[in-house]
Amino acid sequence: MFTLPLGDTAQLRPLEPWHAQEFLAHIDRARPHVDPWIPWATFSTDRASATAVLQRYADKQAGDAARIYGIWLDGTLVGGVMFTRFDSASGVCEVGCWLEAAGEGRGLVTRACRALLDWAFAERGMSRAEWWVRAGNTRSVEVARRLGMTRDGVLRKHTEYRGERHDIEVWSVLTEEWPPRRRHPREEYPFPRSRPN
Repeated sequence: MFTLPLGDTAQLRPLEPWHAQEFLAHIDRARPHVDPWIPWATFSTDRASATAVLQRYADKQAGDAARIYGIWLDGTLVGGVMFTRFDSASGVCEVGCWLEAAGEGRGLVTRACRALLDWAFAERGMSRAEWWVRAGNTRSVEVARRLGMTRDGVLRKHTEYRGERHDIEVWSVLTEEWPPRRRHPREEYPFPRSRPN
């Protein structure tokens, strides 16, 4: 397992099914803050459903189709980032995030997403990374901007949530637009390197 420091006492680590109880406690704290923007937060209501969410990502990771990582601050899970879609054949992935109030204002999501995008472009050869966000989610839009993404457009009335349809903004960054990450020579890459064919 890897641990990637995000500064001070924050770390990025894989979020796996065995974290279900910790994940559930975190989602219970985060629910009022993230539920309006991230519908899947409503699916984790007990240990079994929290395990199912994390198992779904574990299965998708095994198929190279998605991945999920937790952000720990002072040893407490406060949020996470993920590849909600990862399609190496088309070269397109989608990055997402969530954070409870205790983790806000520290740049944790931006730093964690940069690590994901560095890996997607440099190691996996992705061509395009997307960021889908419900219209009105200004905090998420600000992260997309900080990552240097461009707003491609709006999918009008795209997603239904609690009986109401919502617009979805699509943001993206292309591999040629992504700046190379400057790492200390001894710093380990945050994800497993690809194996040559």
